[in-house]
Amino acid sequence: MNFNSILIGSEDPGRLVEYYTRLLGEPGFSDGGYTGWQLGAGFVTVGPHSQVKGRNASPGRIIWNIESTDVAGEFARMKAAGAIVIAEPYSFEGAPGSLIATFADPDDNYFQLATPMAP
Repeated sequence: MNFNSILIGSEDPGRLVEYYTRLLGEPGFSDGGYTGWQLGAGFVTVGPHSQVKGRNASPGRIIWNIESTDVAGEFARMKAAGAIVIAEPYSFEGAPGSLIATFADPDDNYFQLATPMAP
């Protein structure tokens, strides 16, 4: 198997597209109400979903991650672009020298920047 993508459903996908475009750059595709960005081999896609209303009541339930060898630099760039910061870069136990930072989108879905980790 190969993990391919994540779809972020929203009652207001246009708001999320605007937000993620500021952070991730111009989307790689936009078709039929769905907009996506390729990050490495996978895609992050935003689109409408009939079962999604309002903000995420449990933002920590699913957290998607972006690997970066420069977490501090990418964090600063995203913060300057208007990212909603949940946690500034920090080290975590069991992975010395690694950093992780947590953000939210306007629907309160969490995502993180993380130093690549060995399998």
